Amino acid sequence: MVKAFPVIGWREWVSIPFLGVGAINAKVDTGANTSALHVSQLTIFKKGRYEYAHFIIHPSQYSKSPAIECETRVLGYRKIKSSTGHSTVRPVIRTLVALGEYQWECEITLINREEMNYRMLLGREAIKNRFLVNAGRSHLIGENKLSQKGKIRAKK
Repeated sequence: MVKAFPVIGWREWVSIPFLGVGAINAKVDTGANTSALHVSQLTIFKKGRYEYAHFIIHPSQYSKSPAIECETRVLGYRKIKSSTGHSTVRPVIRTLVALGEYQWECEITLINREEMNYRMLLGREAIKNRFLVNAGRSHLIGENKLSQKGKIRAKK
């Protein structure tokens, strides 16, 4: 029996509830293995025997508002090669992501994507065995809930 997967578009509204992100317009990138999230003011620090990341998320593509201040544990580090061939070592976090009615845990690298068109990439590992991608359509499942205003603090 073949399992039928829901179809998503090449970009979708994704939420990251534990980080306080109600909606972020994510590019579904089947060429990228790992998901990536735009963050600013990233600092890594130790708390006990674990490393944590403190950062700001600006989920609205063309605005600094809302500014969501976050702190979460770092899972590890991953060397990522960008589409331009430039390699960086990025911190990786693991958190719940939601797309429409679907929720799952996902590994996400933290990076400044200010110059990129999308504040988040949803990579292959996040969508494999969950969704099929229709490269000709957008926003098939997710919903724009980007109504947050001002500064929000989220801690996990």
